[in-house]
Amino acid sequence: MTIQTDWRTAVKVRRATALADERAMQGRTTVFDFGGTGGGNQTWIGSVQVAPGSNTGPHDHGRHEVMVYVLKGRSEIRWGERLEYATEIEPGDAVYFAPGVPHQECSLEATQMVEYLVVRSDNEKIANRLPGIVPVENPRLFGPSEA
Repeated sequence: MTIQTDWRTAVKVRRATALADERAMQGRTTVFDFGGTGGGNQTWIGSVQVAPGSNTGPHDHGRHEVMVYVLKGRSEIRWGERLEYATEIEPGDAVYFAPGVPHQECSLEATQMVEYLVVRSDNEKIANRLPGIVPVENPRLFGPSEA
């Protein structure tokens, strides 16, 4: 199910430093404010782990908006029609996926699990595997100030 085709702008990353600055100024921080495009009226909050050196495989979450907050470990998030965009994320970073965005979480750790806190705009367990996606060999890598 492909809902959005402008993959470059369908993912947003909030870096730990920006979140800490906002928290210091306001006493709290809104990581992402769901735009209500996910089509659901319930929210799912949970955790996901990715083993050292492995990845989740290409997938999307259908009509759901998804937020991933890195608790432990370093990883690369890839997204797009052929996973042609990528950024590295670390503890304290948060990533937002618009509905229907093909993506993949890749562990950059050699010995420890990567752990994420995940929030979805509905509690249905939609995770559409996308085995037909052949990732590009060299994705466009976005640094901390670009993604």
